[in-house]
Amino acid sequence: MALLPSGSAHEEVELVVIDTEICSVVIKGRPFHPKYESLQHYLSMDFHDLMQLDVHGEGLKEVRVFDVGTRELVPHTHHRPIFFENSVYQVMVFPKHDEDLIFHHENPSLRRAVTPLYNQKILAGNLHFQNDIGLSTFEIREENKTILEVTLEVFPSKLDYKRDYQKLLEEVNDEIYNLAYHFIKKTYLGAKTKLDGTPSLAEFYRLISVHFATFLDAIHRIERQPHHKLVKVHEKKRGDQLQRLDTKGRAYLRKRAHVFVDVENGIRIQERTLMPTEGLKMKKTLTYDTTENRYVKWMMGRLLQKLELLHQKLSTNHRRQEVELDQELFSKIDTMIKEIKMKRKNVFWRDIGSLDRSVMSLVLQMAPGYRDAFKIYLTVSKGLSLQGKLYQMSVKDVATLYEYWTYLKLGQILARKYEQVSQDIIKVSRDGLYVNLESNTTARRVFKHPITNEKIELTYQKREGNLPTVQQKPDVMLTIAKKGKDYAFNYIFDAKYRIDFAAENTYYGSRYQTAGPLEEDINTMHRYRDSIVVKQNGPYERNAFGAYVLFPWGDETSYQSHDFYKSIGEVNIGGLPFLPNATDLVERLVEHLIDKSPEEILEEGILPRGVKEEWISSLDDKVLVAVVSSKDQYQKSMHNRTLTIPNEHLKKGWQEASYLALYISKETGLQNGIKYYAKINSVEARNNSIAFSTDVWEELSVLIKPVNYGVAASAITTLNQLREAKELPELFMKSADELVVWRMLRRVSDQIKVDLDNPKIDKADRVHSYKIKDLEVRFRYDTMEIEIIKGQLTNTIVFDTLQKQPTFVFKTITSELQS
Repeated sequence: MALLPSGSAHEEVELVVIDTEICSVVIKGRPFHPKYESLQHYLSMDFHDLMQLDVHGEGLKEVRVFDVGTRELVPHTHHRPIFFENSVYQVMVFPKHDEDLIFHHENPSLRRAVTPLYNQKILAGNLHFQNDIGLSTFEIREENKTILEVTLEVFPSKLDYKRDYQKLLEEVNDEIYNLAYHFIKKTYLGAKTKLDGTPSLAEFYRLISVHFATFLDAIHRIERQPHHKLVKVHEKKRGDQLQRLDTKGRAYLRKRAHVFVDVENGIRIQERTLMPTEGLKMKKTLTYDTTENRYVKWMMGRLLQKLELLHQKLSTNHRRQEVELDQELFSKIDTMIKEIKMKRKNVFWRDIGSLDRSVMSLVLQMAPGYRDAFKIYLTVSKGLSLQGKLYQMSVKDVATLYEYWTYLKLGQILARKYEQVSQDIIKVSRDGLYVNLESNTTARRVFKHPITNEKIELTYQKREGNLPTVQQKPDVMLTIAKKGKDYAFNYIFDAKYRIDFAAENTYYGSRYQTAGPLEEDINTMHRYRDSIVVKQNGPYERNAFGAYVLFPWGDETSYQSHDFYKSIGEVNIGGLPFLPNATDLVERLVEHLIDKSPEEILEEGILPRGVKEEWISSLDDKVLVAVVSSKDQYQKSMHNRTLTIPNEHLKKGWQEASYLALYISKETGLQNGIKYYAKINSVEARNNSIAFSTDVWEELSVLIKPVNYGVAASAITTLNQLREAKELPELFMKSADELVVWRMLRRVSDQIKVDLDNPKIDKADRVHSYKIKDLEVRFRYDTMEIEIIKGQLTNTIVFDTLQKQPTFVFKTITSELQS
C-alpha cells in the first residue's frame, strides 16, 4: 500500500493497514473527531493519551498506522488516538488465496456488519461505535481457525479518557458496585477479580468463559485420581468365620444371646462351651463418597444452575429487546450446560452423595485437580473491578453512565453538607444480566438542612403524571421544602451527554464563542419547567422553579461567559458543565438554591405580565390592628361583626387597610394577644369615630402573644406578617431590611426575640435587634449596617449587601450559628 496523501480532518483516510501471508486488512475513517476545530488544534494539544492497538496472527508481515503528526502511514509503534465514539469506520479484508474468510466480533451487530461483497471473497462493512468507549477486538477466521486478531481502542470525544472517563467509572462503581457493567457491548475494558460485591450474571459469564475449559480439565483429573478413604464395613458371617471382633461386633453378640449354641470346641462360659451361629465381621474397604468429592459435585451443580439462569435471562432480555439475539452466544452457553450435565451423569459422580455440611479440607486447597477446581469456582463467584487485563468486561454506554453518575454525584454533593435522613437511598434491579438503577420514585435520597431542618429530596427519573398534557420524566429532580411554605420548590437537572464545541465558522461558534449545551436541550428545559404543574383548589400552577442541562465539559472558567450560564441568574434556565473534575459551578448553584429564601425564589420567578403586580398587592394587603379593652366590647364585636374606633386612636394610613384584627388587652380578662381578623366590608364615619363592618371573623393558627409589648391604640401591619407572626413585635417591621432578616431567622428558629425602640409597637419607629440562641443581629441605622454578634465577635454587613445578596447574609448567619 502506498503512503497516504495529506488530507484535512474531514476526509476519510486509511487509518490502519495490516498485511499477512493470508490476507490484508484496511481500516478507513476520519483520523480526527469533529471536536477538534482543525488539525493544527489537535496537534497543538498536550495530548497525554496513547492509543492501544494490538495485532496478532499467522504470517504477520507488517502493520502501519496513520500518524497525526506526519499525516501518513508509519510502522506501528505508539500513536495518538484515531478511533472515537460516535464514529463509523470502514473495514476491508482482502484474501490472498481462495479460502473463504469470516469476520468475527463478539457483538452480533458488528459481526453482521462486515460481510462478503457480492460474488467476491473480499469482506467489507462499517463498524459504528456509538457511545461505546474502550477496547474492541475482532478476528479474521478461516473456517473455525483464527488467523488474525486485532484489538483497537475507541476514545471518548467529550471526555478526557484518563482524567474524566476513568474517574466517572470509578465513582459510579464505588457508589453502587457493578452498576457500570453491561453484558456484551461493542467495546470492553480490562478487569480483574474483586473480593467483595454481589456479581451480576454479566460478570459471571465473563469469568466462566475464561475458566470453563480449565475447570473441566480439573474435573477430569479428579476422575482419574480421585480422593478416597478407607471405611469400616460390617458383614454377617457364620460363627466359625468370625475372628477378632471390634466394638460393634461384640455389641451385636451381647444383645443376641440366642445365637449361642453348645459345641465341643468353643468359648468356655460358666462351665459351658459355646459358639455363635452368626455375627458381624469388620473389614476395611475403599470409597470415593468423600466430603471433598461431594463438594466438587456441589460446585458443578451450582455452576450448572447459574449457566441455566444465564440462558434464561438472555432469552428474557432478548424478548424485552435489551440484548440482541446471538445464536453463537446461546450455542456457547448450551455447550457448557451440556458438558457439565454429562460430567454429573458419569458413573463416578452418580455414586457420590449430596453435600450436607460445610467443608474445611486441605485436599481442596492442595490436591491436584481439587485445588484448580476449587480456585476456579471461587473466582467465578467473585465480582470484577475495572483495573486489570485478564478479563474483558463490557460497560454501559457512556451516555447512560453519565446520567447515572450525575444523579450519584449530586447525592454526594448534598451528603457533604446536609444530614442524610433516608437510609434506603437508592434501589437497583438485579434480576437481569446486569444492574440498573430503578427509574421510579423509590430511587431517591432525602437530606435535612442542619440549621433550618428543611427537607431536601433528590429523586432519579421522577415521573410527573396527572398533567394536562403529557407525562414528564426528567433525569433528576431536586425538591426543597422551605419553612413557612406549604409547598416545595422543584428544580430539574437533566444530564445530556451532548455538547457543541463551538467550532469556527459555525452558527453556534459565532453566537456563543465557547463550547456549551445544545440549544435544543435548553429548549427541553423550558418544556420541563412549563409543563410540570399542579392544581390545588384553583387553576394549574407551575411548581418547577428552575431547569438546568448538565453537560460533559471541563472548562468552568471560560464557560461563565456563555449566555446559557448567564441565563440561570436571569430566568433560572440554562446549562452547567459537570464532570468528575468540574463540579464547582453545580455545587455553588445547589447550595444557593437551598440557602435562598422563599421570597427570593418567588421574586426571581418569571410570571405572566400583570400577575406580579397583583401578587405583590395581595402580599401587602394592609391590616388595621385595633385594641379591644373590655370583655363587653369584644363580645359585641365578635357577635355583630362591627367595631367602632375613635378617630384619635386610628393610626395614620388606616384608610389603606383591607382587614381588621383585634388586639385583646389584659383588661378584658381574656387571653391577651391577637387571635382573630376579618376582611373589612364597609367603613362609616360617626361623631369623631369610625365604625367598621367586617366579614366573618377568621382565627389565626396561633395566638400572637404580646411578650412585654403592647398596642396603645392601633397599628398597621400586613396580612402576610399577621399570618406568620407568633409574637407581637414581629408585626412591626416597617423596613424591607428588617423583614428580610426576620424571615431569614424564622427559617432557622421559631424562638426569635425582637427588641423595638418602644414597648408600644404603634409608637415604635424601628427594630433595634433580633436575638436567636446566643446570636444577636443588630441594626445600625446611623452607619446603615447590620452587626451579627456572637460572644466577643462581630461580623458587619452593609444594608446594600442585604438587598443585593440576601443568600450571602443567610449563609453568614447560619455559619455563625454552627460555629
